[in-house]
Amino acid sequence: MSKEMLKDSPQFYASLSEVLSLINQSSSFTDAFPLVEHAILRLFKAERITIYQRNLASTDIYSRCKSGDDLTEIRVPVSTTSISGYVAFSRKPLLIKDVRDADELKKIHPNLRYNDSFTANITFQSSSMVVVPIEHKQVLLGVLQIINRSDGASFDQQDMLKAEAFAQRLAQKFRADFGCTNGPYEYLTNEQLLEPYQLQRYIKQASSAFPLTRLLRNDAHLTTEQIGRSLESYYQVPFVPYAPETYQIHPVCENIKLSYLKSNNLALLTNGKSDDQVIILIDDPNDTSRVLSMAHLLGTRHVQICVGLVDDIHQYLGLASLGFEDTSEQTDEVELVLSSNDRLGEIEEIEELDGQGSDVVQLVNQLLLDAKRWNASDVHIEPGKEREPTRVRLRIDGDCQESIQIPNNHTRAIISRIKIMANMDISERRIPQDGKFSVRMQNQLLEFRVATLPTVNGEAMVLRLLQSGEPIPFNKLNFNPRNARELKTLMTRPHGLLLVVGPTGSGKTTTLHALLSELNTPDKKIWTAEDPVEITQSGLLQVQIRPKIGLDFPAALRSFLRADPDVILIGEMRDRETAKAAVDASLTGHLVLSTLHTNSAPETITRLLGLDLDPDDFSEALVGVVAQRLVRKLCSDCKQPYHPTPGEVELLVRKSGDPNLLLTPASTLYKPKGCAECGNTGYRGRMAIHELLVSSDQIRDLINHNADVGKITRQALEEGMTTLLADGVNKILSGDLDYPQLQRVAAE
Repeated sequence: MSKEMLKDSPQFYASLSEVLSLINQSSSFTDAFPLVEHAILRLFKAERITIYQRNLASTDIYSRCKSGDDLTEIRVPVSTTSISGYVAFSRKPLLIKDVRDADELKKIHPNLRYNDSFTANITFQSSSMVVVPIEHKQVLLGVLQIINRSDGASFDQQDMLKAEAFAQRLAQKFRADFGCTNGPYEYLTNEQLLEPYQLQRYIKQASSAFPLTRLLRNDAHLTTEQIGRSLESYYQVPFVPYAPETYQIHPVCENIKLSYLKSNNLALLTNGKSDDQVIILIDDPNDTSRVLSMAHLLGTRHVQICVGLVDDIHQYLGLASLGFEDTSEQTDEVELVLSSNDRLGEIEEIEELDGQGSDVVQLVNQLLLDAKRWNASDVHIEPGKEREPTRVRLRIDGDCQESIQIPNNHTRAIISRIKIMANMDISERRIPQDGKFSVRMQNQLLEFRVATLPTVNGEAMVLRLLQSGEPIPFNKLNFNPRNARELKTLMTRPHGLLLVVGPTGSGKTTTLHALLSELNTPDKKIWTAEDPVEITQSGLLQVQIRPKIGLDFPAALRSFLRADPDVILIGEMRDRETAKAAVDASLTGHLVLSTLHTNSAPETITRLLGLDLDPDDFSEALVGVVAQRLVRKLCSDCKQPYHPTPGEVELLVRKSGDPNLLLTPASTLYKPKGCAECGNTGYRGRMAIHELLVSSDQIRDLINHNADVGKITRQALEEGMTTLLADGVNKILSGDLDYPQLQRVAAE
């Protein structure tokens, strides 16, 4: 307020200067208050004064200093339900003639009430008040409350102007006491995490499509915690990162359009303690217009205002992804590839019934884009308990990672949309269903297999992503020199049985097609039977297995034998009939490739013998077994070098089975760190580890005598087989893997 607006400004400002001089000479305002209390009361001709301070760790403001004999601390929530709390919430000054006049308070806000419990045990009664926010550069630091004129009159506009002038100067002292910064990102330059010129460059580069905080996180490689501390230092409110294990979308969001929340960069959260408390997460807590409009929708609920990053806010809303990228334009480019049985009318009907069709379309498209961008194998949609949000997780590099949360009221519409895309029954929610659909995104055709299961909380859904594409070249499979050499030799065999084994998701199909790409020459006729056909190659005749119409693996194999094959691929040997047919095919002059779910190469032999195969035929047919696992690779952008301890050296030498392993405490190994490129996990992509058993005269003799796994393993090791663990240890030494990830997939 300008000095000219005050009638007695010279006298007021002279007295104010004396008060401020005493305050500034003290180490803190708390120390200064006893010295200036009576001078402040004279300044405003007031009976009482209370100065509230914002509490960064809670939703309250508390009485830092107050006059009078009652020393009881006063705490009020920052909300519209109390006078000082309303001023803190709205940042609006109040001039109240009579705090006990309910009608006067309702005119200010319908929820506003006077709480007389603080004066119930004393004779003092409040009547007239001036209450103003204490702000520094629009950041709330506290509230100044002046109570009752000493002459019995009511406070007037001049008194409120004086109070605002005092609060403005008091904010300077509060700022020093709190250690506030002058801008949201000043902390970063103060702590030398960023040079001032770098900050200015990022500010110029920022836009609504690419927020400054994303640039700081992705390009400046600052952590979320560092940016959060900077925002807290300026806004003086708690920083809330994306932490779905702690915070979830509040059920009140069911009544608010997601498009409104997204456009205003707002998320309404709960920490699970009480539905009556709402955390308003906003990118700019100083924007009181957005905060007040949201408070109007929330009614009498207790509110805590917190600051967050735009990307994190959108991720809570289910409109952003692990990649911290704005994909709002890309989501419109996801094109459903329709078959003749798809029902567009029903898709449109779902959108109309939902009432938020565009939001549902965007959410589904976002899920599909996330799966592709992060090379996820599966998308898990998991309904929450009661009104809790639905959790979406992506299986990336073999591990499930939470991607987004979806408000509970959107879940059924999203499930229904995907079910129609997959040609499934949207009215049936009691039994499991299966389906599939294809989409074209970013000029690539992708197929999704869909499975639903009823749970006590509603339907759960899993989408398996099948990325059709070119086979990986053989030299990219990361075979060690011995294994690569032996495999190439085995592939020159005119006939025999070559198996690739491992658990589901271990990359068996990828390896098989890499082998087929080596065999795929004009002089060879190659048939494949697969379920599903994931990788296609020119020159191959590939058959999709359809058990419902009788086209299973044995039937396909019998047909192949009448079609003049040189090489046959059988997707999986699931039973004795398929295994026996594969052995017979290999004995009649064909090279047969197949897979099996076993834990090791030697165990594969005993497993097949357990299917009652003829040992003589099987030993004659088998040429080799490749066992493999996929291990998460260290991120090449952020992995950290270190020297192993003597204990680690001893462990790795023992696991390798090679006492002459070239590893000492002076060697350099690598460990994960985490960066934007790997989603702060420290790992990106996967690498295969292998175990190749080559059939020899000695191995065939052991098969003929039904030898146990131990004997077969010992013989294979004598002949040069490297175990999965040993192969993994060698890849640790090369800097690609670490032991914790190897240990997860390979046992002794």
